[in-house]
Amino acid sequence: MNKLYSLLFFIVLTVSPFIIQAQDTLYFHNGKKVIGKIIAVNEYTITYKYQNEEATQTAGRYAVEKINYQSGRIDNISEKITISGIDDWQKVMLLDDRTQIAGLKKGSIIRSNTRFLNLHSANTSERKSFERLLKEAAKINSPFLYITYEHETLYPGLIWSIGATQQVKRAVAFGY
Repeated sequence: MNKLYSLLFFIVLTVSPFIIQAQDTLYFHNGKKVIGKIIAVNEYTITYKYQNEEATQTAGRYAVEKINYQSGRIDNISEKITISGIDDWQKVMLLDDRTQIAGLKKGSIIRSNTRFLNLHSANTSERKSFERLLKEAAKINSPFLYITYEHETLYPGLIWSIGATQQVKRAVAFGY
């Protein structure tokens, strides 16, 4: 009987380090928690593997709040952006790179354009078009916009400085 207990004790000691491994933990802004292994933290993305899996996953940095590494170190990745109406339109972020939307929830498509004849220069026309996009995103409480289409039309023969350009923009709203 003593030999049996000794054998079981030996098996537990040799196998337990492989079964009980400390893991990294990702905390997402939407409340999701992932236990796994962090592969890389890049400029726009975080690459990781789920516990007991080999396939790699990618999440945008804006979707992740923090990472707790197995060593005990905590890496704060991004602050959560809270939009509570049109007054918060200046908090809405325009995303430059498609990889930044990984892990975010896709919302509605938003369009903005300036009129054919307007009292804006080319510069203020573009700024006004962006401002309209941001305000529309704030109305639906969306903290992120990814521009999918931009077009500027110059009308020859009109006064080039005022009212001679039209801006058309289309974006997709994203949230947590």
